[in-house]
Amino acid sequence: MSDFYQTGSIATLHRLGRPNLELLEQELAKHAKTCPIALVLPCLYSELEGPALGGIVEHLRKVPYLNEIVIALGRASALEFRRAKEYFKVLPQDVRLLWIDGPRIQETLKLLVDQDINVGLPGKGQSCWIAFGYVLARRRSKVIALHDCDIVTYDREYVARLCYPIAKPNLGYEFCKGYYARVTDRLHGRVTRLFITPMIRALQRLAGPHPLLTFLDSFRYPLAGEFAMVTDLAWTNRIPGDWGLEIGVLAEVYRNCALRRVCQADLSDQYEHKHQALSADNPEAGLHKMGVDISKSLFRNLASEGVIFTDGMVKTLRATYLQSAQEAIKKYGDDAAVNGLRFDRHEERMAVEVFLKGIKLASEGFLEDPLGVPMISNWARVTAAVPDIFDRLTDAVEADGAWDPKKRFPGARPHLVWRQDTIAGAR
Repeated sequence: MSDFYQTGSIATLHRLGRPNLELLEQELAKHAKTCPIALVLPCLYSELEGPALGGIVEHLRKVPYLNEIVIALGRASALEFRRAKEYFKVLPQDVRLLWIDGPRIQETLKLLVDQDINVGLPGKGQSCWIAFGYVLARRRSKVIALHDCDIVTYDREYVARLCYPIAKPNLGYEFCKGYYARVTDRLHGRVTRLFITPMIRALQRLAGPHPLLTFLDSFRYPLAGEFAMVTDLAWTNRIPGDWGLEIGVLAEVYRNCALRRVCQADLSDQYEHKHQALSADNPEAGLHKMGVDISKSLFRNLASEGVIFTDGMVKTLRATYLQSAQEAIKKYGDDAAVNGLRFDRHEERMAVEVFLKGIKLASEGFLEDPLGVPMISNWARVTAAVPDIFDRLTDAVEADGAWDPKKRFPGARPHLVWRQDTIAGAR
């Protein structure tokens, strides 16, 4: 059983007492009549052959209250898209499969770039953004929930606990972030334990008790890929297109949503998904790149709030972070010992050293270019620039859904997939 304490600047909704999935789903089915819910699943084709997605689909088949499921399929060829359509046919809900690499959606993205709209680079951020736009275009749902497709320990209670605070009208929440314990025979979640939290607290020591830092420090698992929100936030929130996605989303929620409308919900006693490599010698991969991108996101969001970064400050930050991370290693080591868990202090320290390298690279890049790569434009701006974009997007998705792969793709070469060579310059 988790604790029941309320700390930080947002509400925490714990798992207390016995599981109450049946009651939650009954209430959600009732509330969904006036507050319909869309579930967005960012998915790589490779995950169809992985150990997690089959179990997720089996659980989702039993969820009675979802109005629609929108699956943003990335890194898929035409043949793989056809296979994915067959794979998801077992779901009884209204399911739409977005072929992100397909010619129709790629041509739609190219149209936006031609209008100086930033659509980001291929990845989870862009896929989520396109899926949010499609949900907005259909105008059939008032709540959007999202979770990843690599959750090995998935249970349909996850989505129920995520959606309930938003769908139940008298609770009054507009954004709910999931959290959970990352524990097997050892502690996982190195980026959160050894990087995000020590980094935020190091910044608090240097910049003072800034409200944004207090807000971020209130989340028990800020890098969780699960959240739910009202569709109004999908209109106004911008989305980062790199590993800074989760932190960037929280920063946008901080700006666009009253704190009393934000909560976090304990989703599960156990959560397991794929683990990223540390990639100590490659800042373009694994947890190393994650540290770089998250650091840049933190710096840029704080700078936008008026925090001044100097060369001296970022050098001091590395030393302050190291001290904070070392204190964290001691605390987590003691926690592991009390619970009989494996704990390798050498591996923990190696991870901290990689995150230190990431902070150095990120700070150098930030001081050289404080703006960096812009975030993906929000849908309010997109629809202002291209008023018929929703019609184009829904037409592309519906045409892909009805497409017969045995016939020539109308209006496009069969293997045309527009790549983002020109996106980086778009604003």
